[in-house]
Amino acid sequence: MKVLVTGGAGFIGTNLIERLINDGHEVESIDNFYTGKRENKHDLCKYHEVDLRSDGAFDNVGEVDVIFHLAALARIQPSFTEPTETIDTNQLGTQRVMEWARNNDVSVVYAGSSSAHGDLYSNPYTFSKWQGEEIVKLYNKVFNVQSAICRFYNVYGPHQLVDGPYCTVIGIFEELYKKSQPLTPTWDGEQRRDFTHVYDIVDGLIKCSEALLSGENSQVNGEIFELGSGVNYSINQFCDMFGKDYPREPLPKRDGEMRETLCDTKPAYDIIGYKPKMNLEKYIKDLVETEIIKRGYDF
Repeated sequence: MKVLVTGGAGFIGTNLIERLINDGHEVESIDNFYTGKRENKHDLCKYHEVDLRSDGAFDNVGEVDVIFHLAALARIQPSFTEPTETIDTNQLGTQRVMEWARNNDVSVVYAGSSSAHGDLYSNPYTFSKWQGEEIVKLYNKVFNVQSAICRFYNVYGPHQLVDGPYCTVIGIFEELYKKSQPLTPTWDGEQRRDFTHVYDIVDGLIKCSEALLSGENSQVNGEIFELGSGVNYSINQFCDMFGKDYPREPLPKRDGEMRETLCDTKPAYDIIGYKPKMNLEKYIKDLVETEIIKRGYDF
């Protein structure tokens, strides 16, 4: 199939493009490289360096069958300092995608967020991603744009950001561990998260798109699918994976964050065949063992 990935130079977009190309699909991407990285560009993907909100953003995009709309300003904490940019990017950018899809008869898979299960008004990021979902629903209902929403749960894995305001907790902890610096859990460390490997997210996205385009999509078109691991860990348990005695320097509670996330994977499994395979504990164990070998220590 022919595919457009918005935010294709970002963490999830990069992994998605790699998988799509490996599967033999033709891929284009729109990315303004605000948080995406040029070194993530794939030789076989055509990139359009443009902001989704700008006039003519899609002028050079060829015919496509489906859009994976991943472009967004992610993360809760930066949205407090950049509320206008966050809301404008995540809402107006999504509206522009859906309008182009409407005019070109293209299906859309929208990247939602598990934060939709929390207080929608706790921070600009959560609100803007939820509003993005509402825009997708509007275009699906009023303009018959074939679409589905996939909500992500705390994604980690290759190409994740490890520095700057938009990096994830796993990216932060990985980098601290590699530098032999203390881990920095926030709050009391008992908040729980469903951590999901990016390969599982990518697999779910592709399964969703295939079902959406299959012609037998009554259970997919207009629906929301939760893509997580189905298991959650406290941040303290996550820290323990690096070693129960590994040093920690706790930080204060951060505003706008949920106490717990946990994905119910059954609907996605039943309808699109989504089945997460990756395991956080093994991922961290492999990381720790690799670092021990690099440092010349014995197990």
